[in-house]
Amino acid sequence: MKEKVLVLDIDGTLTNSEKEITPATKRGIQSVMERGHKVILASGRPTPGMRRYEEELELKKYGGYLLSFNGGRIIDCQSGEIIYQRILPSVAVPELYDFAKKNSCGLITYEGDCIISAFEPDEYVELESRINGLEIKVVDNFKEYVDFDVNKCLITAPVENAPGFEEQLRQKYSDTLSIYRSEPFFIEIMPQNVDKAASLDRMLEAIGLTKEDAICCGDGFNDISMIKYAGVGVAMGNAQPAVKEAADYITATNDEDGLVQVIDNFILN
Repeated sequence: MKEKVLVLDIDGTLTNSEKEITPATKRGIQSVMERGHKVILASGRPTPGMRRYEEELELKKYGGYLLSFNGGRIIDCQSGEIIYQRILPSVAVPELYDFAKKNSCGLITYEGDCIISAFEPDEYVELESRINGLEIKVVDNFKEYVDFDVNKCLITAPVENAPGFEEQLRQKYSDTLSIYRSEPFFIEIMPQNVDKAASLDRMLEAIGLTKEDAICCGDGFNDISMIKYAGVGVAMGNAQPAVKEAADYITATNDEDGLVQVIDNFILN
């Protein structure tokens, strides 16, 4: 039996609208791992925001992986080892602060189990806090406070403004940073050439597998790279239209156990 790698975005893919893994989806994923296939959770979330699902799926027991920060860090769940990591250039943080302040955006990064916010949290920063179960710490001088290695910054803006801000940032940092939206209101700021596909490619090479062995499932803009990269790229029924256009296969929604359909069609059968 050829080993497969099931790569799963979390929000809107692995979890339903209540941010829960349904019993049917959990059974399906564990049946994949029991048959010797690999499972990778690939999310824009910080690593601590993924731990709940790592534990629920028993990825340590089965030898799974966490690809966090949109690919900025990969962790082997069994050993706890960071097997790949990229950080933002130090000059980026103060420049991003100036941009966010000028345009009245939110700006955050992550430190341990905390979200570090440059300004009083807007509704989108508060949502990020709730999604990940992480406390928000507002700091007086973001530029001085963030003197540690950063895998990702997140700029938040209303849905009607975010595309314009994303384009401005892309034009300014086309040679130094990777910038894209994971949600209509979340602008992800990553080291250059870091996305889910690029990091997944490095990881698969390290474990002796190829992209043809990968089944990548997602619903958001930041999933497009890995959906295009995979042997089988899957968009959830609730995915953004651009994600569906990039996919080889469109499954049912995250509230209809769409991943069970994928597992049955492409792995178990």
